[in-house]
Parts: sequence; structure tokens; C-alpha cells
Amino acid sequence: MAKKNLVIVESPAKAKTIEGYLGGDFQVKSSYGHVRDLPDKGLAIDIKNGFLPTYEVSPDKVKVVNELRQLAKSSQEVWLATDDDREGEAISWHLKETLGLPDSTKRIVFREITKGAIQKAIQNPRTINQDLVNAQQARRVLDRLIGFELSPVLWEKVKRGLSAGRVQSVAVRLVVERERDIDKFKSKSSFKVVALFRLEGGKVLQAELAKNLETAELARTFLEKCRGAIFTIKNLETKPAKKSPAPPFTTSTLQQEASRKLGYSVASTMLYAQKLYEAGKISYMRTDSTNLSEEAISKSKASIIDQFGDSYSQVRKYKTKNESAQEAHEAIRPTEFSVASAGETRQEQRLYELIWKRAIASQMADAQLERTTATIGISTTSEELIAQGEVIKFDGFLKVYLESKDDEDEESKGMLPPLSIGQVLDLDNMKATERFSRPPARFTEASLVKELEERGIGRPSTYAPTISTIIKREYVVKEDRPGKERSFQELVLKDNAIRESTGKETYGTEKAKLFPTTIGMIVNDFLVQNFDNVVDFKFTADMEEEFDKIAEGQIEWQRMIDNFYKNFHSTIEQSSSAEKSSVTSARELGIDPKTGKPVSVRLGKYGPYAQLGDSKDEQKPQYANLPKDKLLETITLEEAIELFKLPRTVGEYEGKELLVNIGKLGPYVKFDDKYFNLTPEDDPYTIDEERAVQLIEEKRAAEVSEMLGLFENNPITKGKGRFGPYVKHDGKFFSLPRGMNLATISLEEAITVIQNKRNAEANKVIREFPENPSVKVLNGQYGPYIQIGKRNVRIPKGTDPATLTLEQCLELGGETPAAEEKEKKPARKKAESKK
Repeated sequence: MAKKNLVIVESPAKAKTIEGYLGGDFQVKSSYGHVRDLPDKGLAIDIKNGFLPTYEVSPDKVKVVNELRQLAKSSQEVWLATDDDREGEAISWHLKETLGLPDSTKRIVFREITKGAIQKAIQNPRTINQDLVNAQQARRVLDRLIGFELSPVLWEKVKRGLSAGRVQSVAVRLVVERERDIDKFKSKSSFKVVALFRLEGGKVLQAELAKNLETAELARTFLEKCRGAIFTIKNLETKPAKKSPAPPFTTSTLQQEASRKLGYSVASTMLYAQKLYEAGKISYMRTDSTNLSEEAISKSKASIIDQFGDSYSQVRKYKTKNESAQEAHEAIRPTEFSVASAGETRQEQRLYELIWKRAIASQMADAQLERTTATIGISTTSEELIAQGEVIKFDGFLKVYLESKDDEDEESKGMLPPLSIGQVLDLDNMKATERFSRPPARFTEASLVKELEERGIGRPSTYAPTISTIIKREYVVKEDRPGKERSFQELVLKDNAIRESTGKETYGTEKAKLFPTTIGMIVNDFLVQNFDNVVDFKFTADMEEEFDKIAEGQIEWQRMIDNFYKNFHSTIEQSSSAEKSSVTSARELGIDPKTGKPVSVRLGKYGPYAQLGDSKDEQKPQYANLPKDKLLETITLEEAIELFKLPRTVGEYEGKELLVNIGKLGPYVKFDDKYFNLTPEDDPYTIDEERAVQLIEEKRAAEVSEMLGLFENNPITKGKGRFGPYVKHDGKFFSLPRGMNLATISLEEAITVIQNKRNAEANKVIREFPENPSVKVLNGQYGPYIQIGKRNVRIPKGTDPATLTLEQCLELGGETPAAEEKEKKPARKKAESKK
């Protein structure tokens, strides 16, 4: 018997959680996200008739839609319970249209998946908000128009296979312009003076000159003045200070802090947050509001008082800086403040703890500090040294949470030892160390999100897919890059003598930073030159405000699209006269002094490359692909010439050649058909035979040390890879189960892991069908299932998987023989009529 009420949500996990909160009269089903969209191919937008879009049910959602349609017909009432944002509203509208539901269909919204929130939503239904739907439609239509009309221009003028997007292209522009700012930056050196004074009881006081000295000569002159000087505490100033907590998380600030504190990518953060939300542990994770509901404030206050006491509680109400933020929505917070830990995996648990701490801290008292500044006079000069320290008098919110260090410009200061005015200090040493100004920092995923948000570009739901898209399209790469070495000077005054020395330091090391690729820079330059409005920062931000106005019912979405499209389409039509991107043609770098041949770089079909020689010469030119860290517009003649030194033979080992080259995974030594990766400190252009042999022997030694013993006359080794700890045997990898320690695993345990995996694989296949090899009944991690080609099909409860026939499998997968027969019937009728 069918349930009276059908509730439709987006995800199965969400459906499972909600179904537990509703009574027996409710059945909760998932639409698995969007059920229909613009088709992949073609424009599918009727420009002449008000930009009317043509939607189609996604091929992989046909079965889902059919099932939901049947359930809707047999239910007395249908409730649409997709997410409470524009995307969720659009999914509800598409479901209504696709399933043939009436306009009066009940729409319920909630910002957290708790029993109270779900029941409250059921008691306060509304209908679909068409303004929110239209705002999402406008974004989808506009982005399709831009991509559909602009991409062919890029194919013709730059390179085939390229594409452009509204927000994505602006994000690429930010990365490109930052890279050029870094390239133009000229570092300046100066000298920072730091003095250490010996105090009673073995304590040390550190003080600094308030300003840096511009040259080594000025630094030397200052130290000369301090030779033999008397240093005295001239003034002591103590002031009370306080620190206030940051507001609870928005989508953007969560992505930034999870990157800084946990090392998560933006996409990973949203994935873990989605799982926590669907499990009912946190409120909705796509929001630009810092607001907390009265209920949340009340619960957090009770939790703070219970755990820390009354003095730690301070009710705060935050006002979101973003004018477009919807204050009716809430910041990201725990659904239960009394629960300090939640999540199925360690990654989810760490993210939940971050969210809990930030939300709790936002409702806690200020930290009370005492800051002390000591001014130190120098008898031989009017210059003064400054020592600063602070002490926490009351920790307040710091008991729970402090924002990441890179949010603060100043270093944390420790306490100063006891001092008194007029106290004479004993100088241990004074150093003047050369320091260099730093260029603007390259973007991380998190700092790019912050930049986009501050410029008003994109919204909470767009940050993660925007960054994923520009990386996937290879306009931007995210990677680590080693630093470079440079010298610095240091002058030290100790025991009334000045000593000068030169040191070495590594600078410019990059960790998980975003770098533009050559093709990303070329596409950006072409768009800026010919379609400036598409990649204009203010224009893109203004478009977001237009979407907001549509969502508020202030303007019609078709009119907004029309206003943009007239000028855009006109520019597209004129683009036929635009010149091909100049960067795609050759850039002459100069002459190779060794061969006398010209050296150039250019963009080819398979990416940027360098060319040594001219096609007019009798000898064919030599070619070398540009590594990812070299760009067409900045590579030098010397750097390009270096590329032609690879691959190179650096010697022999055990009678076999040692070849150095660069591959997809970086530079390597090839020996005896095996590859040995170079370390970040190794230069493939200068590495010699001795170092190459050392790398091989180190790898061999590591493999021997990791060998556990022999099994079936083959060694078992252990290691840790991208998918976690494993043992390796006979060329195959076997992941260790949870709880098994890689460091202490024995040979017997390793053999058990191998045999268990073999048994599992042997028992994986339940049934196969020789007449249709693409269909199988298999055992999986979560139980038996049917595999039809690349699709996995769930087996209904109560069905014995071992008894399934081929026909039953196809029927469960929506590929019934009956359906095939039905398609053939018209053909038979036609044949009969001919008779």
C-alpha cells in the first residue's frame, strides 16, 4: 500500500535521515540532484522568444524520474524538500514540471536536518518561489549563451578545444594578473636589527630597531655607534587590550579556514560539509550570512556556561558585511552545540570540530590582554630599540578557538621578563640581517575564494565548481614548487667587535598554489583584448547583483538577459575581424651561441614548445616541450636552450646507461627500464652520474628495508601511497584494513591481507551471463548489486542475488526485453501491411 505523502529531496543520505524523523504516512525519496537541464549539445535557447530554454531529462535520470512519477501518482500529497537556495528551488521546479505536479504542490524548506526543523517545515509549507527559480534560470541561460557563442571564437582565433565561462574566466584573469605582478616585482633588500640582552636568572630580552636600514653601509654605521654604548630601559608602557572572536562561518570563510588549518581543498571542504549536513550534524553549508538564530544563540550560551562558566559567555549578533546576504539564513553551525565531535570519517570529524569551535567561540567573551612596550635608550645615538610582549589576563574565547596565523600580520609576542625604568642592560649581541621585500603572494584556492567574494563575484554555491573548472580545463595548475637559493649579508656586534658574514637561504617555496598555464594566459589576453566585458571584474559583480534583483522579484530575467545579449552578440559578430592571438605565433628569443641557430617558443597543437633551428635549414629543427613552470611570455633564451639538453646520458651503472629526462610526473633517471624520480632539490640539467647512482641505490635500499619476507617465492614489501598504506606482492598492491599498523605489520599479517583480498575477488562474482557479458551480479562493499556495462543497479531487499536471471537483471536496470519488443512492434506491423 502506497504512503499518503511523498517527500522528494536531492540526496539519498538526506532522504534516509529525514525519513527517520517523519511518521509512517511519509515516504522520502531522492531525485539524485537535478533531474533535467539544458542538453549537452546545441544552444537549446530560443533567443527570439524571450530566451526560452529547452530542458531535457538527463539520460541517467530517466529511471529515477519514472519511479518518482509512479510514486507521485499513487500518493495523496507530494512535498518538494530540496535545498533552501536558488539551486534547490530550481530543482523543485524542474521536478514539478517533469512529474506533472500542480502549481499548488507543497514546497518545504529548512536550514538543518533535525527532527524539530523538519516538523516545523512540514507545518509551514509554501509553494515554489518562481523568482528564485528565474534567478537560477538567468544564470544558467547567460552562462550557456556566453559559452556557446564565445568558445567557437576561441577555437578559430586561439586553439581548438578551448572554452570560456563567465565567472571562470574572471577567476583565471585574477590568477594571470597576480602572476604578472609577481614577475614585474623587483625585490629590495634592507637590514633588520635585532638585539639580545642578558638578564638575571638566565633570562633574555629581545629588542628591535623600529625601522629597517636600507643598506649594508648604514647597518655597519649603526652597529659602530652601538659599540661600547650603554643600553638603558628608558620607558615602560603597559596598556590593556582585548581580542574579539571571529563570526561563525560562511561558505567562503569555512573554505578559507579549512584550507589554512586542515589543508583541505575547496571541493573537499564542501564534500565533507555536505555529508555532515545530510547527517543532520550542521546547518546548511551554502550561505553568505553570519547570522545565528535566537534558538542557536540560546543553545550555544547554555553549552558555554555548562562547559566553561558564566564569565565565558557573551551573546553576540553579527551583521553580515555582504549586502546581498540573506539574513534570514544562518551561518554554518552545529545543530547541537552540546555535541563537540561528529562525522563518519576523520576528515568529517576534523571539519565538524572546526565548525563547532568557531560557532561556540563567536558567542564567548573577549580575551583580555595586557601589552607591554619597553623603550631602550642607546647612550651613543638618539635611535631607540623597542621590545614588546603581551600576557593573557583572561583567555575568553581563546580557550576554544583562534583564527589561523596567516590572518594576522603581527607575530605572536611572548611575555617580557621583569624590567624597570633606568635598568642598565647587558648586550649579548646585536645582529643586522639582510632581508628582502616579498612580491604579492600567489593565490591558494582559499585566498582566490576570498578575492572573488570581496569583489562580489560568484556566490556560495559557485566558488568550488569555479575553481574545479579552471583547474580541469588546465588554464590554471595547483601544485607545489621548490624555492630558489640566494645569499644574504649579516653583520653581528658581539664583545665590542663587528663580524660580517654571508649566508644562504631558500626563498619562494610554494605550497599548493595556483599558477596560470601558458594557454590560460593566452586565452585570458584574447578575452581581455576582444571581450573585455566578459572578464571585467565590476561587470561580473554587477551581473551577480542583477541575479539578486531577479531573485527578489525586482526585474524580469528575460529583460536582464536581453540587455546583456545585444551588445555581447554584436561583439561576437565583429570578432571575425579580430586578429589571431599574437602569443600563439612564434616568439623569437635569440641565437644559441653554441650552434648559431635561432631559438623560439610558440603554442602548438599539444601545448607550448621551444624550437631550436629554422625549418629552412637543411637539418630539421629540434623541439622541446616547455615544463609547466615555464611560460611563453617569460621564458628566457638561456632557459629555452637548457630544454634541449634533455634527455641526456649522465654515465653508466652496472654496465647500463643512465638517462635523465622529464616526464608527466617530473624529472627522473631511467635505468634498466625502471624510473627513479629526482627530488625537488635535484636539477635534471646538472645532475651527474654520482648523484643518479645514489638515487638508484637509495631506492633499492628503501625497498629492501621495507621487505617483510617471501611468499610464493616472491618478496612482500610495504609502503604508503596516495590511497594509504599497502603491501605489495607479485606486482600487485593490497591496501591494509583499518586498524592495521604499517610500521609493525608482520609477514604473517601481510600474507593474511593478500589471501583475504584474493578470496574477496574470487567471491566477488555471484553470477555471469555468457549470452550478455556486460551484465553481472557482483558482491560489493555494501552488499550484492547488478553491473550493466558501466552502471551499477541496486538489488531489491528480499531478492536472492544468486537466483537472478538475465531478464530480471535487465528489467531492474530499466532495460527490459519487453521494452525492446515494444520498439519492434511497429516494424512488424509495417511488414504485415506489405503482405
